[in-house]
Amino acid sequence: MRLGFIGFGNMGRALAEGLLRKGALAAEEMGACARDFDKLRRNTQRSGIRAFRQAAEVVDFADTVVVAVKPHQVEEVLAPLRDALRGKCLISVAAGWCFDDYERLLAPGTHHLSTIPNTPVSVGEGIIVCERRHSLSDAEWQAVRELFGRIGLLPVVDTAQLSAAGTICGCGPAFIALSIEALADAAVKHGIARDEAYRMVSQMVVGTGRLQLESGELPARLKDQVCSPGGTTIRGVAELERRGLRGALIDAVDAIEGR
Repeated sequence: MRLGFIGFGNMGRALAEGLLRKGALAAEEMGACARDFDKLRRNTQRSGIRAFRQAAEVVDFADTVVVAVKPHQVEEVLAPLRDALRGKCLISVAAGWCFDDYERLLAPGTHHLSTIPNTPVSVGEGIIVCERRHSLSDAEWQAVRELFGRIGLLPVVDTAQLSAAGTICGCGPAFIALSIEALADAAVKHGIARDEAYRMVSQMVVGTGRLQLESGELPARLKDQVCSPGGTTIRGVAELERRGLRGALIDAVDAIEGR
């Protein structure tokens, strides 16, 4: 497979870095274009990914095209490529663009799938939320799942849930990073060196997530396993409950979703 990125900002680079890191594709099998060609060259030189000046060159090069421009730029960028995209597999990572939007924009019969990835794909531990409704062939869908499954989970959701799932998975890393920073601050307050605090807290987050995924235990059960009767952890949990941690996280998602 040859993979082409139209747009190579934070998300495009994260996907490419993850695929390279996991050996899913070689650098020469990927190409990209971006409005700032000099910046693109700087971002691709070390990895060996091909840099193109024009989106049409990316489409000509690639079998599968990733649309990774800003949402407000999608129509402007893809409209001139309408005919060239026939016969290609198009993967969108533009937030807010779903199946019906691309059906309106693209030529009839163009195969496309809307997704929302998150930045941890760059280290092979990401999430790529996929819209259930798509126009890929069975073979294309299988190839996409095998490729991107190397760098993260691929949950499939209905169109009505795509925005919320994307908010939780795409914005969630910022919430977790904020939590890591806060717990590290607490560690520093109690005498632990800053670098060591970040390492400890980040590994704790990784380990807890991995434990839940592999055990299948409910998060409440994992919490209960740490909370001994009358112990220290339950006192901390009670304080977080009093200060509204759960509500604050739910409110953050609601604020993004406009509810």
